[in-house]
Amino acid sequence: MEPAVDEGIFLDKSIEDLQQALGRGSVTSVALVQGFLQRMDTYDTGSPTALNTIQHRNHHAVAEAEQLDNERRTQGPRSLLHGIPILVKDNYETKGMPTTVGSRLFAAHAPERDAFAVARLKKAGAIVLGKTTMHEFAYGITTVGSLFGAARNPYDVSRNPGGSSGGTGAAIAANFAVVGMGSDTCGSIRIPAAHNNLVGLRGTQGLSSRHGIVPLSNTQDIGGPLARSVKDLAIVLEATVGYDPQDPQTAWGEGQAIGQYRTKLKKLPSARVGLLKSWTVREPADQIVAGVIDTALSALEKRANWTVHSLSSDALDKALDRPNNGHTVLIMDFANDINGYLSRNPEIGYENLDALIRADLAHPDVQPSLHASSNLAQGKAATYTQEMAQREVVRAALLELMQANRVDALAYPTIRRVAAKLGDEQSGTNCRIAANSGLPAITVPAGFTADGLPVGLELLAPPWHEQLLLNLAYTVEQAYPQRRLPGLVR
Repeated sequence: MEPAVDEGIFLDKSIEDLQQALGRGSVTSVALVQGFLQRMDTYDTGSPTALNTIQHRNHHAVAEAEQLDNERRTQGPRSLLHGIPILVKDNYETKGMPTTVGSRLFAAHAPERDAFAVARLKKAGAIVLGKTTMHEFAYGITTVGSLFGAARNPYDVSRNPGGSSGGTGAAIAANFAVVGMGSDTCGSIRIPAAHNNLVGLRGTQGLSSRHGIVPLSNTQDIGGPLARSVKDLAIVLEATVGYDPQDPQTAWGEGQAIGQYRTKLKKLPSARVGLLKSWTVREPADQIVAGVIDTALSALEKRANWTVHSLSSDALDKALDRPNNGHTVLIMDFANDINGYLSRNPEIGYENLDALIRADLAHPDVQPSLHASSNLAQGKAATYTQEMAQREVVRAALLELMQANRVDALAYPTIRRVAAKLGDEQSGTNCRIAANSGLPAITVPAGFTADGLPVGLELLAPPWHEQLLLNLAYTVEQAYPQRRLPGLVR
């Protein structure tokens, strides 16, 4: 049994803080790995309040940390991520570990290859401590799955941590690693960030490679980091974005200002922001979260010289409020995309989506979604074409709204409701504003409700304006800091 590691060395510390400590020799990567693993033992398993966020541990993490410590002594660090423990959502293919997408259907799936982003992070010297629990097949926003059950929110273990990257969100909030990777098809990075008092970014579609991420929707999937600070997020983003010949979408970023996000990070002297009122309160129950957002924006007007304009657009609302809550393309994509993944990985043992459904092993909350995709996939191609065309309408409406009102970004709650109780339906997501337009959006902590539940402010900008979003979020973080360690895991 290893001796306990002093949590003061790593608890809520930034990547830069830890690199300085590693450089001084006041801590080693081995000690960091052991300390985070001890926290997992304490808070993630074996008790009624266990968070249940880690699905698979890397049993070679200590040995990898030792090798990286030796490399640091003899050659110096590879990057700011050298020897930094991270977590990866369980839909990223990762050598030496299972990739099960939270499903009993994929329980034996362990491809010996790394997703593009995982390979980039390992090359930078990061240590993958484990794979995080996720909503099964990434097809939902509460993080339940047939292989592990339900993950819990560290701010209130009776509630969900958001999803589908809820395991990553809860684990990083609880300090089980320094940063984590999620994926966002419709809110799956941003909702866990909002529910867990974190920063999360959905980049412009094409910013980050999808290669090696088990697909939900090829037209909407994108990977990205969740972090406790904007600077940490910027560091991981730099390491993982850019052109990948195995993902043709990444060619869309050619000629754009991609990377070097950390060095360009700054607090802005002022900003013009448009608040989407019709996406702040749509039902009376949305008022609680809206109140936190209003308080945050009022504070930023005073502390950060923001000018906030209340905006609305009937064209935008009409374009977003589509059949299936705007998710028709996603629902239809999944059938084709999962069938393609199964054909490329016959060892999984299922021919297609219908075979997965017939096995009847998926979580009861997920099985209806699988049926919906199977049923809708039999529909008319014209429906898909029509709904894809609506994305250009959404995108045009958003860009017109920003340009006509001369605002830097649009603002709204990431999700208009707090985290729901375990087993209850989660409502209130605004995920499709960014997902259906392909525009970048960042979630940053905006404060807490009266009963201590986190709320996220989402900011959306024109395509390839990730640096602007990072700077806006950094301004929020500096002028109105809201990071708070969950009471359960202090």
